[in-house]
Formats: sequence, C-alpha cells, structure tokens
Amino acid sequence: MEDIAINVRNGEELDTGILAPYLKGKIDGIGDTMSVKQFPGGYSNLTYLLTSGDSEMVLRRPPKGANIKGAHDMGREYRILASLRPFFPYCPEPLVYCEDPAVMGFPFYIMRRVSGIILRKELPAGLVLTPNAARSLCEKLSDLQVKLHSIDVKSAGLDFLGKPEGYVQRQVEGWSSRYRKARTDDAPDYEAVMTWLKDKQPTDTAFPAIIHNDFKFDNVVLDKDNPMNIIGVLDWEMATYGDPLMDLGNSLAYWIEKHDPPEMQGIRVMPTHTDGMLTRQELIDRYAEKTGRDLSKFDYYYCFGLFRLAVIAQQIYNRYYQGLTKDKRFGMLIFAVRVLEKAALNVIEKTKI
Repeated sequence: MEDIAINVRNGEELDTGILAPYLKGKIDGIGDTMSVKQFPGGYSNLTYLLTSGDSEMVLRRPPKGANIKGAHDMGREYRILASLRPFFPYCPEPLVYCEDPAVMGFPFYIMRRVSGIILRKELPAGLVLTPNAARSLCEKLSDLQVKLHSIDVKSAGLDFLGKPEGYVQRQVEGWSSRYRKARTDDAPDYEAVMTWLKDKQPTDTAFPAIIHNDFKFDNVVLDKDNPMNIIGVLDWEMATYGDPLMDLGNSLAYWIEKHDPPEMQGIRVMPTHTDGMLTRQELIDRYAEKTGRDLSKFDYYYCFGLFRLAVIAQQIYNRYYQGLTKDKRFGMLIFAVRVLEKAALNVIEKTKI
C-alpha cells in the first residue's frame, strides 16, 4: 500500500557518480553506492527516492522546461521545512540543500523519507475504509489543517514566509497573469471568472496564518501500520503566510464528492468520493466550528481555489503543448481546465456574495 518508486523516466536521470560522493560527507549513513528511483505521481517538481547504505532519502528538483517566476524555488522550500518542523513535526526532516550548478546542473534539496501510505485517485489494494473510518480520516485531515493555521507565526519566527497584507489581491492578480501567459489556443479565456474574483475580493483577514497552499490527501502520509494516523505532510513548495481561508478554498477545489457531476468525477485525483467521506460543506462547517471564523462568504475562496487549480493545470499543459515534456498525463490537463471553468462559473452564478 506504500507509494512505489519506479525506474527514472528518460531525460530525467540523476548522475549518481557525482551525487553520491557529494552527499557522503553531508548525510550520515551514505554508502559507497546509491540507487535512484522516481516517484511517478505529481505534476510539478520531480521527486526521487535515493537509497544508500541504510538510508532512504527523497530528492526534489525543478521540472525540466519549467520557467515560472517564483515557482520551483528549492531553497525556499528547504528553508520552510527547516523553520517549520520544530512547530509542526509532520514536515519531513530536511537534510541538504544545493544550489551549485556545478554539482547537478540544477538546484535540489534532500529530505528524510517519510515512509507510509499516500492516497491517490483510488484506495490502494488492501486498504478498506468503512464509512465511519472514512469520516474519521477526513476529520483528522481537517483538524491537521486547523492545527497548521493555529501556529503563532511571529512568535515562531516564521513571518519571513510572506506578507499577509494584500494577500488576496496579490493572489488574484498573480494567478490571473499566470493564466493569461500560459493560455494556449485551445484553452478557455476565463475572463468572466477573473473579473468576478477581482471585483468581489474580501478585505484582509484579521487572522493570517501559515498556509500550505496544496493541503490534500495525496500530500499527506498515513501510517502503514495504522492508516488512520497521519504521520507526514509533503510538498511545501507553495507554503506562505496569508489568508487561511484561501488555503481551505484551494484544498476543497480538489475535493470531488460522490454526487458531483460526471465531468467533475473525471478530474478526481483522490478517493474523496468514498462512502463516508465528508462533503465540502461538512468540511467548511467543521473548520468554522474549530476556528470560530466566519465562513459565510466562503464561495469566493472556493471559486478562487477552482481557478487557481485551473491555472496550475494550464501551466503544466502549456509545457506539453510546447513539446517541453513528453509525459502524456500532461496532455490530458486541458480537459481539467475546461471542466474547472464550468465549475467556477457555476459557483459565481449561485453565490449571493
């Protein structure tokens, strides 16, 4: 049931003849040889499993062909893990960061592997969740996000992560600009969605928080001996200091329920349709109850989450469209971009904001 690393894809290999000697004096337990596999999931940074001696580590590096300003910053992601882990031990342990192009030709960092179960599109073979267990797991996931949002950012010295003032405005402007730059001839224009998000912006939150910005089931690790326990949270590349409701909106953009329409089921990437899983509204209600925050205008944050997800999909699809990657999964993302526009417009039509 654990995530399995496979042979490295052509064109994405690592030179272990350089990497192993470089790490030998920096990480305890590195042997004379090193094996490299690649985790096939994910659409952004490339992730590898390194095995040497008794050590299992994970290397993260930017994708080939990516040229997105402010994204894929390995140094920032490493610093987030190092700074946040004392206050949120679900972060993997960071081990080494390297930005010297003479080593591998690209920046990368290495962290200790958090070994366990990661939920992908369907439940892994051998894992059965009763409706009660599915509900409980959802509650634990929600409560862990609340825990992250409750960290006292300034006391923890984590305010280097971002500037919460004007956060929503910067997000709307930034993601709108990214979409326009990444748009291909076969993609919808999203202008109605972007205009609505610009015109309906809420005021700055009075409760800014550390936000993960990609908090969802396939970025958490479950204990392989007790899958009801969450033991790790992965992929901190977009973490920042901002409005926590934006974080929740981003999370729920991925949350496809059992009774969502067929086109939404077609872009589902996690088993959130399983009997017993909480609905989006139940997650919203639980978050409001646990935090005491007003979520009466949450439609805005959910709509933004759908739009942001579409931009991410379009940016990745653009790399495929230009021939910068041959990963066939990326070619299918144009369908997600279209479905997400329809979902966002549906939110706008029904909301009373």
